[in-house]
Amino acid sequence: MEGMHILDILAYDQTTISFEFFPPKTAADAEALYENIAHLEALEPSFVSVTYGAGGSTRQLTHDLVVRLKETTTLDPIPHLTCVCHNEQEIEDILTKYAEAGVSNTLALGGDPPRDLQNYDRDADAFQHAVDLVRFIKGWNERGLHPDARGFGIGVAGFPEGHPGTPNRLDELDYLKAKVDAGADYICTQLFFDNRDFYDFRERCELAGIHVPILAGIMPIISLGGMKRMAQLALGARYPAKLLRALERAGNDPEAVKRVGVHWATEQCRDLLDHQVKGIHFYTLNKSDATRQIYQSLGLRDSNSLRGAGRPV
Repeated sequence: MEGMHILDILAYDQTTISFEFFPPKTAADAEALYENIAHLEALEPSFVSVTYGAGGSTRQLTHDLVVRLKETTTLDPIPHLTCVCHNEQEIEDILTKYAEAGVSNTLALGGDPPRDLQNYDRDADAFQHAVDLVRFIKGWNERGLHPDARGFGIGVAGFPEGHPGTPNRLDELDYLKAKVDAGADYICTQLFFDNRDFYDFRERCELAGIHVPILAGIMPIISLGGMKRMAQLALGARYPAKLLRALERAGNDPEAVKRVGVHWATEQCRDLLDHQVKGIHFYTLNKSDATRQIYQSLGLRDSNSLRGAGRPV
């Protein structure tokens, strides 16, 4: 069954709620993930996304998870695609397989080189930047190869705290606008912990002439180790002093740390909803408990005001 195009999802849901997973590498991890997915499926998210390892290192795992979600759940999966270590034919083949599987959307990212490839030469890649990948997907769409006449819905990344590779914030907005002008339908942001960064980013986008929907990326802290790893992966996530003080009070008590993280993320989401955010995208780290607690604390499950009336199923 063909999934919903992101433009239809955004039109039907006043505020989208979505979850992100990464493909499991072992059978045990897979079973744990599918158990968590079953819990989150009951929340009826607008869509879910599946990450893509550095340099396409989880290419097949990503594809397998996306197809399994499509075939065995009611979820609408959006696979990530990255530029690094890919030529045009590889991306063409991936898009064709997803179209045949009924996948209707993708998230186009720059991506990181694999860690096991030292001094990797990016000049050999067909796509130097995410905008090049967006243009290619748009061109593929225009060839009428997808069951939906519009082709794949295309998402791109935004960085409320600034892109680590672009110190010049004016250039950064120019690059983001170029991705939107090339065919991106929406923006999903990197995680952030201070909503003021998101609101300022949203306003700067508007001033730059970027008018597509912007979804806010939220990651609840569930452990100190996970927080440090995510700070490394996000290349510079900023942790407000108030949050650090609360975590310090929690000390080495894992449950206290998790309570602080869930409470902080809940208050972030509550404030975002009050400020008419178009969507909240939860980075779940393949867990379900924290996300479900936040979801239920916000009253989303019983709040029809956030869902478009008459959304088709």
